[in-house]
Amino acid sequence: MTRNIILPVSREEVRKISAGDKILLTGIIYTARDAAHKRMIENKDNKGIDFPFEIEGSAIYFAGPAPAKPGRVIGSVGPTTSGRMDAHSPRLIKEGNLIMIGKGERNNTVVDAMVKYGAVYLAAPGGAGALMAQKVKSCKLCAYEDLGAEAVYELYVEEMPLIAVIDSAGRNLYDEVKKDL
Repeated sequence: MTRNIILPVSREEVRKISAGDKILLTGIIYTARDAAHKRMIENKDNKGIDFPFEIEGSAIYFAGPAPAKPGRVIGSVGPTTSGRMDAHSPRLIKEGNLIMIGKGERNNTVVDAMVKYGAVYLAAPGGAGALMAQKVKSCKLCAYEDLGAEAVYELYVEEMPLIAVIDSAGRNLYDEVKKDL
């Protein structure tokens, strides 16, 4: 099934997404890689500094955009390996992150948090950073400029093509494919 998802989205809407669904995502998403994840949580826990964006209902894309070429909004913006965020994702899910976007498998702790709190993991095609960049209509620095490409950016995307690989019930396409091998 193909689903057009318009952000922001409610937890109830996220729970309707099933592993295997094709997603066309439109709205504001935030890029954050491992350094940004670590800083967000350390700032919150150790300094009482709030997250740099509204975490409740958020969509986080595990990506670090390349600089934009002249006349472009953004450079290539392909997904990074999601497992690098596994140490921090359960906490952000608990805080309200509903959609994670990346590539590769997630550990059981992340999947358990997704089931408990109602989040989904969407896969972006690896090696398709140029395609993803075409779907970005605006890009602005949100936080942690000192991290360069790993800073948090706010992106407005239109019909970003993704696949739901782990749903809020815990159905995991990666596990299903392994069983079929």
